[in-house]
Amino acid sequence: MKTGLVLEGGALRGLFTAGILDVMMENGVMLDAVVGVSAGAVFGCNFKSRQIGRTIRYNQKYRRNWRFGSFRSLLMTGDYYGADFCYRRIPEELDVFDAKTFRQTEMTFDIVCTDVETGEAVYHRCTDAMGEDLKWMRASASMPLASTPVEIGGRKYLDGGIADSIPLHYMEKLGFAHCIVILTQPLGFVKTPNKLLPLIRKVMKKYPRLIEALEMRHEKYNAVTKEMEEKEKNGQILVIRPKERLRIGATCRDPKEMQRVYELGCEAGKEYMERIKAFVGN
Repeated sequence: MKTGLVLEGGALRGLFTAGILDVMMENGVMLDAVVGVSAGAVFGCNFKSRQIGRTIRYNQKYRRNWRFGSFRSLLMTGDYYGADFCYRRIPEELDVFDAKTFRQTEMTFDIVCTDVETGEAVYHRCTDAMGEDLKWMRASASMPLASTPVEIGGRKYLDGGIADSIPLHYMEKLGFAHCIVILTQPLGFVKTPNKLLPLIRKVMKKYPRLIEALEMRHEKYNAVTKEMEEKEKNGQILVIRPKERLRIGATCRDPKEMQRVYELGCEAGKEYMERIKAFVGN
């Protein structure tokens, strides 16, 4: 039976996911399809390119570079995470992304973005995770207020988590009823309305459908996590999540905190490895 992989976002909480994926690669685990959102997309692409350790490496190495991520970058460019540095220099020059292996590895890799005009999720299939694909990745991880909308093909996009935080239904529509889901929040987590909504309404007022999607985001998130708990009990999906809140901020630049969250992911990967192999084998 074919197995899909669903990767939630969560900014630097995604280092937890990166740890799990690295352990999966160390154990030779291969799947048939991956869909990632936000950090799940930009970190998860290394699973298809089979680059163990790349995510934690470049996050720690460039954490102090203002072009990598800073309020200075936000003020100067409109993006907290510098578009040129993060989505060109790092993958092309500084910590080269293995596009050849990405192309050759036989699993599909899709990412989720939100169309700012419609407020609906848009799904893009990556071919090499370079060039045009990097625009989609950047869009998937571009949070309101911290980023300018990314224009691709005449449309503008932002964070995929706005419209589809956990794209399990998307994977099921592709025919993958058998899925592993990696979350970055613990069991029992309940998402609440975004505290920055009043400011977002003012700044993004020309995108009313986007605002509507943001207003509904917590309800959709909580509904899908509740549904997942039932599917998990029935053995339809395997869910890997942290045992407690990871408590790492989106703007954290402490390498020890990054390492802590990454190692929690590695521990979870090792703890779940036999279950992962059995689930994939089934």
